[in-house]
Amino acid sequence: MSTARPEGVTDRPLEILNLSRRGFLQGMTAVGGFVLAAGFASEARAADPPKYGADGMPNGWVDDPLVFVAIAPDGVVSITCHRSEMGQGVRTGMPMIVADELEADWKRVRVVQAPGDEKRFGNQDTDGSRSTRHFFEPMRRCGAAARTMLEAAAAKRWGVPVSEVEARNHEVVHAKSGRRVGYGALAKDAAQQPVPARDVVRLKDPSKFRYIGKGQLKLIDAPAMVTGKAQYGIDTRLPGMLYAVVARPPVYGGKVVSVDSAETLKVPGVLKVVEIEQSAAPAQFNPVGGVAVVATNTWAAIQGRRALKVVWNDGPNGSYDSVAFKSAMEESARKPGKVVRDNGNLDAGMASAAKKIEAEYYIPHLAHAPMEPPAATVRINGSKAEVWGCFQSPQATKDLVAKRLGLQPADVDVHVTLLGGGFGRKSKPDFAIEAAVVSKAMEGKPVKLTWTREDDLMHTYFHTVSVEHLEAGVDGQGKPVAWMHRSVAPTLFSTFVDGAKNEHALELGMGVINVPFDIANIRIENPEAAAHTRIGWFRAVSNIPHAFAVQSFVAELAAAAGRDPKDYLLEIIGPARRITPEALSDAWNHGESPDKYPVDTGRLRRVVETAAREAGWGRSLPKGRGLGIAAHYSFVSYVATVVEVAVDDAGVITVPRIDVAVDCGATVNPDRVRAQMQGAAVMGLGIATLGEMTFKDGRAQQDNFHTYEVTRMSGAPRETRVHIIPGDYAQPMGGVGEPGVPPIAPALCNAIFAATGKRIRRLPIREQLKA
Repeated sequence: MSTARPEGVTDRPLEILNLSRRGFLQGMTAVGGFVLAAGFASEARAADPPKYGADGMPNGWVDDPLVFVAIAPDGVVSITCHRSEMGQGVRTGMPMIVADELEADWKRVRVVQAPGDEKRFGNQDTDGSRSTRHFFEPMRRCGAAARTMLEAAAAKRWGVPVSEVEARNHEVVHAKSGRRVGYGALAKDAAQQPVPARDVVRLKDPSKFRYIGKGQLKLIDAPAMVTGKAQYGIDTRLPGMLYAVVARPPVYGGKVVSVDSAETLKVPGVLKVVEIEQSAAPAQFNPVGGVAVVATNTWAAIQGRRALKVVWNDGPNGSYDSVAFKSAMEESARKPGKVVRDNGNLDAGMASAAKKIEAEYYIPHLAHAPMEPPAATVRINGSKAEVWGCFQSPQATKDLVAKRLGLQPADVDVHVTLLGGGFGRKSKPDFAIEAAVVSKAMEGKPVKLTWTREDDLMHTYFHTVSVEHLEAGVDGQGKPVAWMHRSVAPTLFSTFVDGAKNEHALELGMGVINVPFDIANIRIENPEAAAHTRIGWFRAVSNIPHAFAVQSFVAELAAAAGRDPKDYLLEIIGPARRITPEALSDAWNHGESPDKYPVDTGRLRRVVETAAREAGWGRSLPKGRGLGIAAHYSFVSYVATVVEVAVDDAGVITVPRIDVAVDCGATVNPDRVRAQMQGAAVMGLGIATLGEMTFKDGRAQQDNFHTYEVTRMSGAPRETRVHIIPGDYAQPMGGVGEPGVPPIAPALCNAIFAATGKRIRRLPIREQLKA
């Protein structure tokens, strides 16, 4: 806590948990500096205990009130948010936690966005659905420590024991004498108090929370968002700013052979053409290369790019074809692959089964398609650089821009704006590096480099494509006695590791290797699949194809057994039990402690039962309507979904209602939990019904929203009901931003089967139901 702006320098050394992360650093070495905050348990030496959660993330966490809290003489409390806001409400949630423990009046709280600086603020990667679960306790301690310092300052001023004073609603009160003093009047003295040791900081009893868990505070940025005043990366304006767009290789791994810019330079407003050097494969977060056009405005830059004459060498991926690759993956899925989990004896289980059932599922490439495409502005002044933009990973931006410009990271300031959607795309700061290269070519002048919608769709880090092959041996009652799943998909690690062809433990731990089913014989295999385009993480990542396949297959088994899908799902989950991730061959466990975060089938059963009950499972529906159910464990949260679908005679789908039950532990802002589940429902429907990126001759075939469709109002559920399972603040929290997405597609497809008798095994659905 200080009387200056929270991001200002203090004379007190910051107390930062500098973590030893041998396992993580080994992974980074293998990928040449890969900065995905994967969250693997890590250790410095063999004798050291592993680090989990926030402890295992790069640069860990900080809970110092002098870093995050500043109080002005007029009593305004500024709280710094060090995570990126993209609609999930983190700029409200993080400060809310601090304000509650601080006993601050929310009406007098101001939120300040932190620059990129993990040495000061702790980890800033806003992905993996972990902001709240990793920083709930540190932010509580931060607020409580600031409150303690204010109380100590008041007690010293009045010459009374600190035990006799208490902070209440933005002031400190001495009940015996009736004296009280506001936070503004105490701020200077409080900042001189020593920061209390965290083991003596007194946290509130949750029953005393004023804001946490109440769901009564609106988004801090909502007024600016709805009035058009909010500033996103694409809105950055600086004096003397220039504008740029880039012509990139149409095929991943391609490069420039020659450039004819004569016509480009004739376009009014165009100033210069700058070639961006191709990054050696694997490109990681670096630009793929290309030719930038710099102009006095974005429109002129776009027109100049259209006039460019570039000859490209398509490189090794020039023959990439989605149809042929699907066939190749299917061929691989039907042969044995790398065994990644093997419980019991699959062969014996299959041999003893009364019947064998198999099915295969396909999920295509997807694009993030945030409403705000990537945009970054860079200004260079000698040995210093400033960067503005919509970044989910500001530290990676800082480090990589510095490396590209030959500067020290400390000499690069990264200003994080609001993000108009992210979904994982804006964790990769290639667009900031491009802007830095162009600014340097323009003698350091500020340059805003914007990706058009076409750029964003055709050159993104695509969600992987996959084929999921499942087989089950069932007994005479239709219950599985053997389960085999082969997952075939290019790994996102192919973007970082040359030659990577198997799914990483991180991806396997997203609903394929860690299915917690009560089946004696389970084998999970992972055949190889080479990547032919950039692969990156997307909201919910590999949970999407895995959940679609597993939950669809469970419903197929239920139908084959003549059983109710909900009852069958509960039976295959089995009785309530807490399973160690190791028992499921899951080495990742979302980076969390296996002791604190076992897989709890009781919680999974509860969300299934809750969603079914609230949806009126089993109710009579008219012809052409059906209910489908699916459940999934991801990001250490449990979500079940019931979708009601209506399919008319022409095969047109509408969704009257979706019920979502979520158990993410205790909630900080229930309103945001509901909003995330509602948004996940819309996004999940889009993935199921419309989303598909295809390739021919190595080139993405979809270039805007007329060919890469997203869900519109007519396709959204008429009603989405969210049922939050109450949690205990003394127990670990789960994620919220991503877990709502995976169950939507299988629940919808299971509902379609209930309504029509037609089974969907290939996404997107599109015309499959048309007569």
